[in-house]
Amino acid sequence: MIIVMKPNSPAAEIERVTAEVQNYKITPEVCVSQHKTIIALVGDTAEIDITRIQNISHCIEQVLRVKKPFKRASLEFRHGDYSEVVVPTPNGLVTFGRNHPLIVVAGPCSVENEEMIIETAHIVKATGSQFLRGGAYKPRTSPYAFQGHGESALKLLAKAKEATGLGIITEVMDAEEIEKIGEVADVLQIGARNMQNFSLLKKVGAYGKPVLLKRGLSATIEDWLMSAEYILAAGNPNVILCERGIRTFDKQYTRNTLDISAIPVLRTLTHLPIMIDPSHATGFSEFVPTMAMAAIASGTDSLMIEVHPNPAKALSDGPQSLTIEAFEQLMLELAPLGKFFGRWAKNDNATVMPKFAAKVATLASH
Repeated sequence: MIIVMKPNSPAAEIERVTAEVQNYKITPEVCVSQHKTIIALVGDTAEIDITRIQNISHCIEQVLRVKKPFKRASLEFRHGDYSEVVVPTPNGLVTFGRNHPLIVVAGPCSVENEEMIIETAHIVKATGSQFLRGGAYKPRTSPYAFQGHGESALKLLAKAKEATGLGIITEVMDAEEIEKIGEVADVLQIGARNMQNFSLLKKVGAYGKPVLLKRGLSATIEDWLMSAEYILAAGNPNVILCERGIRTFDKQYTRNTLDISAIPVLRTLTHLPIMIDPSHATGFSEFVPTMAMAAIASGTDSLMIEVHPNPAKALSDGPQSLTIEAFEQLMLELAPLGKFFGRWAKNDNATVMPKFAAKVATLASH
């Protein structure tokens, strides 16, 4: 259930309403959006009479029941107002959200060595991307496959962050690793295999840093949003949903199936920002540019692209990783498309490669 307060309601009246509703043994959560103040009533509200709540104050505009099982994640929870996830990085605040420029997250599947991650980080920054991705801990299907370098990889991510000012996104696989990963990462990633690891979701929610929640391999959209609900219910409102392809019947020509329709569907269901990962979704680098463009046209808030200086020698996911040159070319191609849809920011970070910066400036002038 949510209480929608009238515009410009006095703070004292909002406080009075929150105090009154606690008599019903429910927890009020105040959400201040750009246009309205909403008080969410968390708990068993099935037997509460809406009329009695409405009569608490003349400043109450409307009282509504949230019908979706994912209460906090639902668009109803914010009365149709889309949320923003603001992430502090060394280069400044970066905002994920529907009404903000597209955020690009790029980097290798896993951190392999210092030279590779630093080189890639500089390229990522030079193209105007805001975050570096790289796995320190890697969940793999085979126990004999490369599992990541762990703590030593976190130290290399910290060096890349210091060298470039980029934000860091990396995966958490175990609750015991949250603290040490959180010292380096600006966004904690929950991978597809852990989407329904509910104890882990609760703990990353309680930790407080923004969370990137990838869709499970065979998860429905409702499964996915219910997992987001665990994080939100733990007190963390900063969740980004990442569609990374789902498992279907074709394994010969594509690794997974990118559910591009998830973007418009999610827009009708949730206020949370959306990211698309075309690298994991397709599994082949030649398909990544097309799917990245399709994601922008469909309204994604962010893209996650795998980039590696030498994909043929990558320790994990080489076939889906773009070369440095291919990534630079993709960013050049995405710029006019992003600008057309009003989702492309001015490239203020292109300082490492002046030629790339000049190309972007030329495109922007047309």
